[in-house]
Amino acid sequence: MRTICLQLLIVYGCGLSALAQQGLQPGSRVVMDAHNCYPYFEWWENRIDRALSAAPPLAIEQDPYWYVDPATGQGSSVVAHGAPLSGHEPTLEHYFFERVRPLMEAALKSGNHDNWPLITLNLDFKTEQAEHLAAVWRLLSKYRDWITSAPRASDPSKVEPLDLRPLLVLTGESDAQQSVFYDQVPIGQRLLVFGAVHAHARDPMAAPEILEPERASNYRRWSNNPWSVVERGGQTLAGDWTREDELRLRSLVEHAHSNGLWIRFYTLDGATKEELSCNGWFRSYNFGTLDAAQQRWQAAARAGVDYIASDQYEKLASFLASLGGKMPGPTQ
Repeated sequence: MRTICLQLLIVYGCGLSALAQQGLQPGSRVVMDAHNCYPYFEWWENRIDRALSAAPPLAIEQDPYWYVDPATGQGSSVVAHGAPLSGHEPTLEHYFFERVRPLMEAALKSGNHDNWPLITLNLDFKTEQAEHLAAVWRLLSKYRDWITSAPRASDPSKVEPLDLRPLLVLTGESDAQQSVFYDQVPIGQRLLVFGAVHAHARDPMAAPEILEPERASNYRRWSNNPWSVVERGGQTLAGDWTREDELRLRSLVEHAHSNGLWIRFYTLDGATKEELSCNGWFRSYNFGTLDAAQQRWQAAARAGVDYIASDQYEKLASFLASLGGKMPGPTQ
């Protein structure tokens, strides 16, 4: 009966209290994922405030970059998309963790676990120095009371149950990250961050079992995908949304879920040229019109995509909320 219930329930913006002690199941909800949710070169400082204006649950992407102060030699994890760094970039701790502190503390105090995790933090590392990864592990350990975790057991292939907390932390597929965030964690201690399965995208339009050959493991629990695996050429070459596109998307999602994986697609924007330039959004992620993006948002929600990434945080969150928790009908 529990399996049947999981197959029938797709929840937009609300959690499943019946699963709170069982762990967050792939396909149990669809949330807005705030892409590149940090300032570029001291611009767009309000991105995290924009993301948090949406009702949880939601996801927030942060790009950690290792910065070493030339005057002191002191290193810190800052959020930035790339070099050159000015030294004025906010730290990951200040920009994200301290910003969400009130939400985390209120959630822990309330005792209402229905929609935990409230926030999924997606770490898209831009640099992977050993000292950087170690520093981020120390940072996560500092805030461990907020963080969804699982035990590090002797069998890495066994997916251990999650202890749900108001924050879930995901990271990339890198083996260097696995070394620090999993391999070096003593058996019996808690995992605080979960990696993505390795991508196999020489042919982006290959069959799902080729693109996503791995099952979930205790550490690797999600699949992170560019939209080009759904529509050949990605956003800028996308034409009309077709039934074949819908079936392709659905097959990727169903395969990931059958392998025990959450699945994310990035980045689904439908903006004007003026919106791109004034907000610092990338043309390569843009379908050209809001209507075209909304067709994909609805299709992704219909398919049960766990994380839909966009730069248009407010529009996507509002769109998902407008669905009212109801599953749109399949494309005929």
